[in-house]
Amino acid sequence: MHPLDNVIWQALTTRQAEFAEVCGEARRFIPEVTSLTAFREPSVEGYRSLAGLMPPGGTALLSLAGRFESAPGWELVLTFPGLQMVCENGDAVDSADSAAPSSSPSAELGSRDSGGMVELATLTNPGPFGPRTHELGKYLGIRSEGKLIAMAGERLKVPGYTEVSAVCTHPEHTGKGYARILMLEIMRGIRDRNEIPFLHVRESNTRAVELYERLGFRTRMVVQFTVLRKI
Repeated sequence: MHPLDNVIWQALTTRQAEFAEVCGEARRFIPEVTSLTAFREPSVEGYRSLAGLMPPGGTALLSLAGRFESAPGWELVLTFPGLQMVCENGDAVDSADSAAPSSSPSAELGSRDSGGMVELATLTNPGPFGPRTHELGKYLGIRSEGKLIAMAGERLKVPGYTEVSAVCTHPEHTGKGYARILMLEIMRGIRDRNEIPFLHVRESNTRAVELYERLGFRTRMVVQFTVLRKI
């Protein structure tokens, strides 16, 4: 299996096992970290194990290889296609990096910034983000008049790869290149560890996809992001 296949499961069973809650053939991140969940495979046992991790009415966010059909004890809340994109072309990153400003107003974010990070993520909806998501890796942000207006960081980690995630900018500050600045810094840190950056994005978010392609990302596969509720 490629490290990026069933990537949430692989993260929770390898480099990020410390954040895992476990039941049989299913894993989920500690809820305060993120709502991402996974199982070894979408089998009867996989869904039964997943149910063991959730309270009645609890929801699970999965990344599936195909569309959800049905599973006993679960109802579909939301599903949409997403792209898994990988930046294996180091030359493309170097070229984009050379065109970036020599100095950027970014600063590393941590636990003291958690409230502002959750607020920005809630406003812009780059994906699930909790009060402890910043513990998954390095996060950078840009402030204006003391308020966090843009950020990006690292989320899923599997052998040889780290995900660029939570790329978002406050609606009043878009068009200034902040996402590109932050992504390049995060990507540079990943490459310095001899790892390959990857990311996930809604297939319908064409503006973001175009930016990622300019930075050297290419689509590896289409996944189906799926939110299920335990009946």
